Amino acid sequence: QVQLVESGGGLVQAGDSLRLSCAASGLTFSNYAMGWVRQAPGKEREFVASTSYSGTNTYYADSVKGRFTISRDNAKSSAYLQMNSLKPEDTAVYYCAAAGSFVRSRRNEYDYWGQGTQVTVSS
Repeated sequence: QVQLVESGGGLVQAGDSLRLSCAASGLTFSNYAMGWVRQAPGKEREFVASTSYSGTNTYYADSVKGRFTISRDNAKSSAYLQMNSLKPEDTAVYYCAAAGSFVRSRRNEYDYWGQGTQVTVSS
C-alpha cells in the first residue's frame, strides 16, 4: 500500500522558517517525481514545487521562488520542503505528492497524495 506521511507543519510567525518532511513507502521511490501542493481556505489547490527522480531538477511557483527549496533523499525514500521567510499568505494545508514523471508533477497531475499538514503563519 502506497503511503506518503508528512510532518513538520505548525504555527509560526512571519519571517520564520519551517521544514516539511514526507516519508514514502509502498512504491519505488526513485521512479517518481515528488511535489508539494498547497490549499488555503476558499482557494484552489496551488502547485508549490516539484523535483525530478534524482532531485537534480526542480521547478517552483513564482510565489515561493527564492524562499522555498524542495529536495529528496532517495536512500531514505523521503522528500522535503524547506520554507524560509514565511509570509501570512503562505498559510495553507500542504500536501506531499508523487507523480510518474517530472512533466506530470509540474502540471499538478499526481498519482499519490499525502494526508496534508497545516502551516499557519501569523502576521
